[in-house]
Amino acid sequence: MKSLLLFAAVIFGCAMSAPAFAFHPADETYGYVPPKKFDRKHGAEAKAEDSQPLFGMGWDWSSPQKKKNEQDEDQQADNKQSLTGGGQPHISAKAPPKVSFRSGYAPGSVIIDTADRRLYYVLTSSTAYSYPIAVGKEGFAWTGTEKISKKVAWPDWIPPAEMRARKPGLPERMSGGVRNPLGAMALYLGNTLYRIHGTNDASSIGTAASSGCIRMTNANVVHLASLADIGTTVYVLKRLPANVARLADRDG
Repeated sequence: MKSLLLFAAVIFGCAMSAPAFAFHPADETYGYVPPKKFDRKHGAEAKAEDSQPLFGMGWDWSSPQKKKNEQDEDQQADNKQSLTGGGQPHISAKAPPKVSFRSGYAPGSVIIDTADRRLYYVLTSSTAYSYPIAVGKEGFAWTGTEKISKKVAWPDWIPPAEMRARKPGLPERMSGGVRNPLGAMALYLGNTLYRIHGTNDASSIGTAASSGCIRMTNANVVHLASLADIGTTVYVLKRLPANVARLADRDG
């Protein structure tokens, strides 16, 4: 009993004489002694030594550590800035009907009739392929002449700043894939932001739904891309001349 009391007294005396901070076994695990405070001099020395992490345990004095909630916010921001478009399956080309098309446009030209929501690829002086399309909604329709400047399969989608301003939930970039609104192929028109492209929303074909781009079904745009080379002239018209439209409608 006496020996037990003596042992307790020794332990109590040691505790009373201990320093104000308590020792924790983890402080010396693998020889690591964590910094007690930020030492600017020590930080400068570490930076001079190629910014190697101090004590070999990942602490970089030149890069203050972020709290977990800050890291989560950064991760959420990254997720918002860049999204994956999903898989990129093989899409078989599908040819549309051929129609009579006596227009005077050279074979190999692309003619877009925005009023009738049709795209024509001129085959000969009297025939053309006729594809159904979606066009720019009210306020986003345009007309003009451009040339195909680039063809990209499963393109990334990078919404322009003005589009993201209108729809704040949009990402800054989405990789190409089945969820990407540009679909399986995009034909870029000159130096503009406009493209002839596929879509992940086939139900929009035949409507005025886009921000100025020309949408096609994925199978149709792959077929068009197999015919229209870089440099192909694209004419975007408000509507076809009446005589040409009547011929096309008769065969369509």
